[in-house]
Amino acid sequence: MTAPIQDSHPIRLRNSATGELAAFIPRDWRAEPAIPAADRRVGVYLCGPTVYDRAHIGNARPAVVFDVLRRLLALTYPGQVRFVRNFTDVEDKINDRAAERFPDLAPLDAIARVTEETIAWYHEDMAALGVAIPDDEPRATAYVPEMVAMIETLVARGHAYEAEGHVLFDVGSFPGYGALSGRDTEDMIAGARVEVAPYKKHPMDFVLWKPSTETQPGWPSPWGRGRPGWHIECSAMAKALLGTDFDIHGGGSDLLFPHHENERAQSCCADPDHGFAEVWMHNGMIRVDGRKMSKSLGNFFTVHDKRAEMSGDVIRYILLNAHYRDELDWTEDRVEQARAALNRLNRLADRYRRAGMVAPDPLVPHASVLERLRDDLDTHGALAALHALASEAINPAETDIETLRPAVETARWLGFALETAADGDGDDARIDAACARLDAARADRNYAEADRIRAALDAAGLIVQTTKAGTTAERGAGFDRTRLEDLT
Repeated sequence: MTAPIQDSHPIRLRNSATGELAAFIPRDWRAEPAIPAADRRVGVYLCGPTVYDRAHIGNARPAVVFDVLRRLLALTYPGQVRFVRNFTDVEDKINDRAAERFPDLAPLDAIARVTEETIAWYHEDMAALGVAIPDDEPRATAYVPEMVAMIETLVARGHAYEAEGHVLFDVGSFPGYGALSGRDTEDMIAGARVEVAPYKKHPMDFVLWKPSTETQPGWPSPWGRGRPGWHIECSAMAKALLGTDFDIHGGGSDLLFPHHENERAQSCCADPDHGFAEVWMHNGMIRVDGRKMSKSLGNFFTVHDKRAEMSGDVIRYILLNAHYRDELDWTEDRVEQARAALNRLNRLADRYRRAGMVAPDPLVPHASVLERLRDDLDTHGALAALHALASEAINPAETDIETLRPAVETARWLGFALETAADGDGDDARIDAACARLDAARADRNYAEADRIRAALDAAGLIVQTTKAGTTAERGAGFDRTRLEDLT
């Protein structure tokens, strides 16, 4: 077997802005004059959730996909990656939810109550899916002064105008509008649902600032008390944390237009000598049994819902088991494939721990997996390579340690906790004793007792194997240590 190594192959990424697949070399590595190595940074901005309710499974896909990208970049540029994922914590859906739940609180206090709770839910869900906390998690409400300043610049440069208490971006002032999404402005007017307000100069002009009533959250501004539009939030936060130019901007494909198109337009107009994000990456949407996920179709579910049915590792596996740019169809077949793969990986992790092996720090993935990820973040191909490593290691049960190591350590590098492999309060001894009792019952031809013990092992999520050498049980993806009491 090839040893897990890092090679010199470059990362290649498809840029949504150009449609081209090209080698990714960060800006600081190409800078002239050269930036000292210690000062170089890779800047990544990911559009995060609007926090008014539990994250649905579609919200989880970009978090998981770009978590893998971050791991890949951190391996390639150790200590030099700055990964930012924001929270949109002021928006009309949040305002409505806050007014409904906390009608007696001041508007800003009410939205803070809703968003604090929702952010805590989001952190819990993402942690269960193996998503690491970003380097920065800016909240829009903390960057309103930066938004106001950017809007003032846009007005001063002739790219925005005030009308009836609103400030709008003048799409006609930016010739490059539509280049990111590949759309023609006139076609967009004909095909898109846009708010045609009488105060707009152009139907595609979008809101940068809007007035707030006394019952809505608001901040002082040169245009009166109001609140920011959605698009200006990300532009201001990205600039504040990553600068006027940075390497990668990511999000779901549903954000390509209008959100990212508008972000790019206003950012480039506010700082015309800069280009904002250089590489744009967009993950595909999730369908359920071939249909768009929708509450009206009854196929809408949250991460919290699915965590009640399966481990976070299984959810993570499903979300990565398609190329990140492709749509992902959530089906029962895909769920069972993920469970089977995680059963194998957890069994290997169980052997790894029982052999007294300790994971190195930092972990390094196997070259076969790294090769697939470097080719436009091919997570599906990476899982196929991981599957090959696991298949080689799973049989026989007495696996050679150096065959075992690549599969387990690569899976953990990919973000799979394999936490079911941890021993707790003598669980190993309890499992081994149950297997010994099962063998004794079979030897005594007490098949009813043997079946009872085996059923208890199965119910605890253990993978049971009986050979001439006796019975063994290894932790699978559905291991539940609370069920071990049933083994007595």
